[in-house]
Amino acid sequence: MFESLRLSDLPKRHHGILRRPSGTRPTIWLVEEAGVRLIVKDYSTGKFLYRNIIGRFLIWRESKAYKRLRGLRGVPAFYRVIDGLALVIEEIPGRSLNKHEKEFKLTKAFFDALKDIVDSFHRKGLAHCDLKHIPNVLLGRDGLPYVVDWNSSISEKEFRFFPLNLIFRRFLLDDYMAITKLKLRHVPETVTPEEKRRYDHRSLAEKNVRAIRDRLRERFQKIL
Repeated sequence: MFESLRLSDLPKRHHGILRRPSGTRPTIWLVEEAGVRLIVKDYSTGKFLYRNIIGRFLIWRESKAYKRLRGLRGVPAFYRVIDGLALVIEEIPGRSLNKHEKEFKLTKAFFDALKDIVDSFHRKGLAHCDLKHIPNVLLGRDGLPYVVDWNSSISEKEFRFFPLNLIFRRFLLDDYMAITKLKLRHVPETVTPEEKRRYDHRSLAEKNVRAIRDRLRERFQKIL
């Protein structure tokens, strides 16, 4: 779909730049094609070595995640990869929580829907790993949550052997912890005693796994 869209078209045909490139960050374009508004994450604007090694790798990983999640409610539709350097996905009309969170109070229904989304991609063997980063959760115009930015996600298959399987389980838990953290700001009365206990207190084993996970995340995010 949208096979005619080329990287060279983006500077001339875009309808806005949602994020300009900086260092290792790609350009995020808003584009309209055949009457459909699209988001294009574009690493082609980066430096030669970075875009052709790291950029291609990250686009490959994120496109794999979107393909696995295809058809899942609450995740933008994936359309295509352009020249291995740019990812084309559906635009979700709505608001980013990091920019507008103070303007509204999220409801219990929002968090119930968000948990359903997390449950759904966990059943598909994926952990998002970066839900605590607020821009990765959008409030759609329909009042429902949407989860975006899957380049930090990991699959159960990649982490299936001990002790990586323990780290994968920790990432699954972290996805739920991110929901609890957000609920504590908006609807703290809905946080269950078990959620609060899990959020506030962690066993020694959990802390050790979390420390290993954090070191892996720090190393990985240096290339993001």
